[in-house]
Amino acid sequence: MVDYATTTGTTNKAAVSQRTNTYAEASMLAHGQPYSVLGRFALTKPLPKNKADNMTFRRPKPFPPVNGSPLTEGVTPTARKMEYENVVVTLGQYGDLVQITDQVEDLVEDPVMNDAYMLCGEQAMHTKEKVCWGAIIGGTNVFFSNGATRGAVNAVLTTGLQRKVTRSLKNQLAMKVTKIENSTPNYGSEQIDAAFIAVCHTDVEADIREMVGFVPVEKYGTAKALPYEIGKVEDVRYVASALLNPFIGAGSTTIANVENNGTNVNVYPVIYFGKEAFADVPLKGRGAIEPSIVPVGQKDKSDPLGQRGFVGWKAYYASVILNHSWLIRCEVAVSSLG
Repeated sequence: MVDYATTTGTTNKAAVSQRTNTYAEASMLAHGQPYSVLGRFALTKPLPKNKADNMTFRRPKPFPPVNGSPLTEGVTPTARKMEYENVVVTLGQYGDLVQITDQVEDLVEDPVMNDAYMLCGEQAMHTKEKVCWGAIIGGTNVFFSNGATRGAVNAVLTTGLQRKVTRSLKNQLAMKVTKIENSTPNYGSEQIDAAFIAVCHTDVEADIREMVGFVPVEKYGTAKALPYEIGKVEDVRYVASALLNPFIGAGSTTIANVENNGTNVNVYPVIYFGKEAFADVPLKGRGAIEPSIVPVGQKDKSDPLGQRGFVGWKAYYASVILNHSWLIRCEVAVSSLG
């Protein structure tokens, strides 16, 4: 199971060359972008610099249908007032730092600076995925593969369960996703075939492939597969990532043929959503990642001999559910595969 914790350490005997922050940021993004799954489906709204630490998404409340009675001749109907609702999200600042010593620059052949760029980019994108996953698994719209609570779950995902989920999305007027954020450092989008999207941990893949009506990506023909997409079942496209962790041991008492922690069943969230169900909010004007580089040999009163250098990153980011009715968390078990 992939997990992430921020750590700060020292790199000993690693060669580091001085680079500009512009080059570092591009390198971090190049390595980090392939790990981006959730952010490509979010409504991305960068927060302008020097404005605030939070963003408010504001939308008008939809009008209900009229009661079915026709207008009375010559009688003006009662005027309706406009109503709005707000969804507020506050940005958090994330980052990490790697220390590199002068002995590496002098004695070791490994390309530690490039390796540090790569790992910082991966770490930054892992962090962003974790923050977004933490936001969307907190939705209030929940289905269970069996029972009525997480503690009862011990059954795998089925086509019948998916149909219950998509029926609910359609009844709530959720629109299918028709575009995703592109895979470049620049903000932008690309069109995709309309569908509801489901995201989950890679452990769920085997059960998805056993669902009635499953079509793998290699049989799509001319249709373009999404990054990390497994395939589709009816009008749902499934995307899996090892970063979207389950609730270990949160299900029923262990039963045969499902993954468990030795005592209880592991519960896997599968998140189904439509268009603009959740949002992705970076800080605009500082880059997706702001690198920090202090080359080995730079002397100051804290390091008078220039024995230490640093490579690090920081970024402002937040994610938030915009409409709980358009995002459903389906909690399931997964097959143990023997």
